[in-house]
Amino acid sequence: MALRTSEAYAANSDLVLYQGDCMDLLAQVPDGLVKLIVTSPPYNLGKVYEERTALEEYLESQSRVIEQCVRVLHDDGSICWQVGNYVDNGEIIPLDILLYPIFALHGLHLRNRIVWHFGHGLHARRRFSGRYEVILWFTKSDDYTFNLDPVRIPQKYPNKRHYKGPNRGKLSGNPKGKNPSDVWDIPNVKSNHIEKTAHPCQFPVELVERLVLSMTDPGDWVLDPFLGVGTSAIAALMHGRRAMGAEIAPEYVEIARERIAAAEAGVLKIRPMGRAVYDPDAPASSQPPKVVTLASVEQRTFADLIEDEET
Repeated sequence: MALRTSEAYAANSDLVLYQGDCMDLLAQVPDGLVKLIVTSPPYNLGKVYEERTALEEYLESQSRVIEQCVRVLHDDGSICWQVGNYVDNGEIIPLDILLYPIFALHGLHLRNRIVWHFGHGLHARRRFSGRYEVILWFTKSDDYTFNLDPVRIPQKYPNKRHYKGPNRGKLSGNPKGKNPSDVWDIPNVKSNHIEKTAHPCQFPVELVERLVLSMTDPGDWVLDPFLGVGTSAIAALMHGRRAMGAEIAPEYVEIARERIAAAEAGVLKIRPMGRAVYDPDAPASSQPPKVVTLASVEQRTFADLIEDEET
């Protein structure tokens, strides 16, 4: 059965893919509907998909979007705002520091300042090269959805046991794995990444997967107000959530449609969540291909997607 897709908000849709300003889409969304809002807004750097403005105007624009996001956020929901730095004459200004007061003004609670570390990027000559960005995770209340088990990672010492006390001889770590902490080492999407499209600042699917699995339940709505080429929607749909997003650039909307259609047809290649960062010196047998299964809201299986390239 095909995905139920619409170009404007519809309560019975699996996917809402809106071409236009996110404020227009947000105006259609009922109060308290969305369990997770995850996005990477423009950084006001003058990229091809954004118009560079004065920093004050940029923050005012972000404030208007954030206000509407808070309105549509479920009482048990989360907002994950992924940002880097604004650069002015070689001086960096961390956007998360400037944006925090806006979220706090709306009564949101900061649960983590997640550092996303990656190994590749532009090389600086007059400062250290930047190799991280930040995800601000806010909740609307103290009673919020958080599922740790689906995103646990392998224990560093899986067979380590208590050597004294009442638990002597028992495993000292959770056999399901450990908490992934607030520093995430996930490759960014550069030219040789299997997910690379024409978008210059594309999310890796596995980054959003971790947020979707931990902060939502099957059937929940996931919203990305700056959807880009649809990565957030793909991460939501592949785990049985419903996806909604707006993108102003028609070429990126078309790429998003193509990627989602490829996922539904079983031909979209992605980097599986949890794969170790690629080591070119490791034996090929230690980095085997993995199979990822995508399902829509009602757990309809799209197909098995086999990732046969390394990043």
